[in-house]
Amino acid sequence: WIYRSDVLQRPDGAAGGVRVTDQRGKPLGVALWSPRSEISLRLIDRNPDAVLDAAWWHRALSRTIARRAGLDANAYRLVHGEGDGLPSLVVDRYDRWLVVQLMSAGLEQYRHEIVAALRDIVHPDGMLARNDVSLRVKEGLETNVELLDGAVPEEIEVEEHGVRYLAAPWHGQKTGAFLDQRENRALVGRIGRGQALDCFSYHGSFALHLARRADHVTALDASAHALARAAENFRRNELTNGTFVEGNAFEYLK
Repeated sequence: WIYRSDVLQRPDGAAGGVRVTDQRGKPLGVALWSPRSEISLRLIDRNPDAVLDAAWWHRALSRTIARRAGLDANAYRLVHGEGDGLPSLVVDRYDRWLVVQLMSAGLEQYRHEIVAALRDIVHPDGMLARNDVSLRVKEGLETNVELLDGAVPEEIEVEEHGVRYLAAPWHGQKTGAFLDQRENRALVGRIGRGQALDCFSYHGSFALHLARRADHVTALDASAHALARAAENFRRNELTNGTFVEGNAFEYLK
């Protein structure tokens, strides 16, 4: 990331890909340029002659997606933004469907290339943009939920390390679930014992893993709707050792 205060000469054009040099003119690479953001530049290729065309995006996404081959789940994060060298881009896979987030103005300029590459590499039944994140406002972008390709259902069953739960890609938090916490949930499930408490439980995905070994699990969340889904997810896994409490976690912990 290069912040606005560190940019000595700003591009004249609109958001997109730009060549970046240091103050002495030494090439640093190509970055995504966001004119209105405090994070003005997000470096995306160390090659200063790189062209962010359709072929570039196809190669970059193919490499990233190949890293997840063989994962033991039908839902997982395919593209993890900066962690995969593709800053401000998140792509989550829910069985046969994809949910994407384009979270910078520079990245938004390549929406068509990204969608086309994902369609060609993954062949999903549908693709949804969950661009209803506040970060886009700081980038000067609209916030919305938009169908990009095919059709995406309201609910999708996730199978994760022996646990099943329903994700809600259209209306749930984040992209419908917190897929980046998949391995943490599995870890908690292995070490959970006795009386367990899952704060900010949302639809109970941590609580479900805990309940497999713990004597009892309390799932706490401020949303009654989320807790109703958590209770349904417990029934889906034939678990009966959960209690669902609606409330503010900070007040509850006091």
